[in-house]
Amino acid sequence: MRKRVVIVPIFVIANIVVFIITMYRNDCPAHQTEYRCILPGLKRFSFQPLSQNPLLGPSSNTLLRMGALESELVTSGREGWRLVSCIWLHAGVFHLLLNMLGLLTLGLQMEQEFGFLKLGFVYLIAGFGGSLLSALFLRLTISVGASGALFGLMGALLSELLINWSHHERSWFTLSQLVVLFIINLALGKMPHVDNYAHLGGCISGILLGFILLQRPPLTWPTQPHLPYQPPSRPWRIYSLPKYKFVIWVIALNLLVVLYVVALIMLFRGVDVRKKCKWCRQLLKQ
Repeated sequence: MRKRVVIVPIFVIANIVVFIITMYRNDCPAHQTEYRCILPGLKRFSFQPLSQNPLLGPSSNTLLRMGALESELVTSGREGWRLVSCIWLHAGVFHLLLNMLGLLTLGLQMEQEFGFLKLGFVYLIAGFGGSLLSALFLRLTISVGASGALFGLMGALLSELLINWSHHERSWFTLSQLVVLFIINLALGKMPHVDNYAHLGGCISGILLGFILLQRPPLTWPTQPHLPYQPPSRPWRIYSLPKYKFVIWVIALNLLVVLYVVALIMLFRGVDVRKKCKWCRQLLKQ
């Protein structure tokens, strides 16, 4: 039975409201003297000149004031809250529309199948994971957007498909769709000002969260083969999974906790991950 959609519309509205507040605080006409603001008829909601922000949005300073991710502010300034606040900020109208379209495309179906609690948890935790990896690798660079959280949803859908393969009627077709979606987003990740580290961190987090949260109960067919499959009437527990699925669940849970703890320790101790992993920057071209 499909569940009621609740959290995805709330997330979309929240992102739009935060962007409107950001543009209100930006107030381009009050600070711009050399170049004209875009769409000056919008007054304080008008956009920065394209030379400053080609995505139709606010200035970098406004994004920083609103909570954009910047590694030095997180560590030296002890502003760890930026690891979460940056998920709700967007660099411009195009950035916002692209991410909200992705959220609606992936999130609505996922929430209908697994409920708002699991969808919301994956979105927020994966978004945090993306911010964490971005802060480790990108220094003195501003990062905003829900892309890490969206990659988390894609990663969770991928692991859900793999662990529940027999539950899907067109498993290979669904897998090919996800692979194409990943390739397109990785190609877009080569564009300037796109944070591939947030994408990677969100994707890894989402894959692990999918193995933890999105495992389905075993299929139990009725004794009469002509009858359709009926889901179990009693709630199932994680320990009722087949042994191999339970092992995957335990490994994914422990790996997620260890990765987050190690990443947080390295971040706040000021470890320069770029020197420890020189090939990482070459891999992601950032």
